[in-house]
Amino acid sequence: MLRWLPACAVFALAIGPAGADPAPHDGSHDFDFEIGTWKTHLRRLQHPLTGSTAWLEYDGTSTVRKIWGGKANLVELDAVGPAGHIAGLSLRLYNPQSHQWSLNYANAAGGALGVPTVGAFRDGRGEFYDQEEFGGRMILVRNVWSDITPGGCRFEQAFSQDGGKTWEVNWIATDTRIAP
Repeated sequence: MLRWLPACAVFALAIGPAGADPAPHDGSHDFDFEIGTWKTHLRRLQHPLTGSTAWLEYDGTSTVRKIWGGKANLVELDAVGPAGHIAGLSLRLYNPQSHQWSLNYANAAGGALGVPTVGAFRDGRGEFYDQEEFGGRMILVRNVWSDITPGGCRFEQAFSQDGGKTWEVNWIATDTRIAP
């Protein structure tokens, strides 16, 4: 049971201390900044958690549509690079009871939703976590949105195989808004 303690501690950081905020932030519109079409530049670590430093680069577009009045949105990613084509879909759902978002991703190559990352925005930064299998072992996954402006934002995904003590960034997307 104690081996799960580090993972629980990471999730507690994402959620925040119990009772710390008597009036929780209504985060149902925290992803509104991303509604629209974006030019995206992706960098993906070719072999995560192996010590590799080889990155693959892609360019494309990301289109984000608001659904359910903003309490959910749908992201379509289409990017190409020397390593091939990435076609991805993300369904983001807001839970009004927990004041958190679940981010559910699928790529066209796999055709199934993965484990959702769950979290929220605080002080202009979104942090979302999950635990999933990678390479035959359980790891922690962290997604972070930062550098949010009307014209751009940055997304990073990182993996931890030591319960959140260290993180290896393996996916970086730098997005620039395309004018409507």
